Amino acid sequence: MGRLNGKVAVVTGGSRGIGRGIVGALAAEGASVWAVARDEGRLKALEGEVPGVNTRAADIADPEAAASILAEARPDILVLNAGRQPHMAPVHEMSWEQFSAVWDTDVRAAFQFGKVALTQPLAPGSLVIVVSSGAAINGSPLSGGYAGAKRMQWFLANYFQGESAALERGVRFVALLPKQLVGSTELGAAAAAAYAARAGVSGEEFLKRFGTPLTPEGVGEAVLALALNDAYREGVVFGVTGEGLERMD
Repeated sequence: MGRLNGKVAVVTGGSRGIGRGIVGALAAEGASVWAVARDEGRLKALEGEVPGVNTRAADIADPEAAASILAEARPDILVLNAGRQPHMAPVHEMSWEQFSAVWDTDVRAAFQFGKVALTQPLAPGSLVIVVSSGAAINGSPLSGGYAGAKRMQWFLANYFQGESAALERGVRFVALLPKQLVGSTELGAAAAAAYAARAGVSGEEFLKRFGTPLTPEGVGEAVLALALNDAYREGVVFGVTGEGLERMD
């Protein structure tokens, strides 16, 4: 018997990378998992890899997506992981569209899903996890507005948690920050390559600077800890590295 038997989870960006690791971790504990992503081909492949997974093709930036998905799935656990891969370049070489694109996807989706979670609303006891980034702490000079967008997601988790308490909704919001690059993902590999080139080292050498590697499965374990471990029942902001999960507020 899994510890999440009878629970429903929705994971945006669930067809690959960190999202795929989260889907696998939740499904392994018995949750009925909905994976949301834009790429129908990747979703179809996921159905063959994770028994019983439900899939939904959608653009998480679509203003109607949040209400539709949450009304259909009624999740106990909502993981807002989907996001746009940032354009990697020095800031002076970017257009405004390249610089700001992550705000129009990652931040918009966190805002829209968080708002619906409070106003629709999700059931008391539900958990909403906003996957931010360690870039929100110290910046990310080769990815434009990415770090600022991830910091805004952090703020939104705090804002929504405050309103949930004020409205007595009983919905818990947390921000989860992977504090090191996940080199096995497309986003992590691209970022590692860009920063490694600037430092004059290989991508492999650059990633070694973080110590114990963080994997998509490791992020999935962090999500399980937030959902199941009483040690993490308090707090809004958590960081995860290859060494594990830590509270940051």
